[in-house]
Amino acid sequence: MNIILIPGFWLTGDSWAPVTQALEAAGHAVHPLTLPGKGPGEDPAGVGLRTHIDAVITLVDSLDGDVVLVGHSGGGAVAYGVVDARPERVAKVVYVDSGPLADGGVINDELEASGVTLLLPDRSAFGEPELVDMSEEVWKRLEAIAVPEPAGVATEKQQLSDERRYDVPAVVITSTMPEPLLRQFMEGGHPYVAELARARSVRIVELPTGHWPQLTKPAELAAAVVDAVTG
Repeated sequence: MNIILIPGFWLTGDSWAPVTQALEAAGHAVHPLTLPGKGPGEDPAGVGLRTHIDAVITLVDSLDGDVVLVGHSGGGAVAYGVVDARPERVAKVVYVDSGPLADGGVINDELEASGVTLLLPDRSAFGEPELVDMSEEVWKRLEAIAVPEPAGVATEKQQLSDERRYDVPAVVITSTMPEPLLRQFMEGGHPYVAELARARSVRIVELPTGHWPQLTKPAELAAAVVDAVTG
């Protein structure tokens, strides 16, 4: 199976290293992405959410057969845009502490931009659930690998048009919210999970840790993604 790994804000394809290794060991063809505007020397000006979605679509179109999309954090919105654009090609979508962004929604328009980019905020900007298991050493690791995020990705509205997206099976690996609470939000019509509630097949897997399990619990995340893809 072709598996496309989509990083969240401030991260590149290298952030998926333990997951990439585990999936390759399981016999899959793995494609960890560094999205436009985030590579060395790339210009982030004019890069928005659709730019990232289109980059993944281009990769999907270049591959033979079905694909599985795995999106972390803001990468979940990118993955969902691809699901909407190519529902017939996506066998499954896996959200790592993330979820599908509804039509007209934005990932986060409250982050403070520095010119045309968003820099990784200070640790104090994040809530306690996001920082579980985030030791000072691990935080320094995050700071070391973080790259500026094109500001337009956070503020450009999602555009969806194909309701076949609801037919694509979804797996949520939730790190900062227990499954019962997530299910409660889905049943209560909370806008944060409105699209997830409309999906015809949703499996939720708990991986209790902070928002960056690839750094705080890499082995456990790798195992969870392998199971989500093959289970």
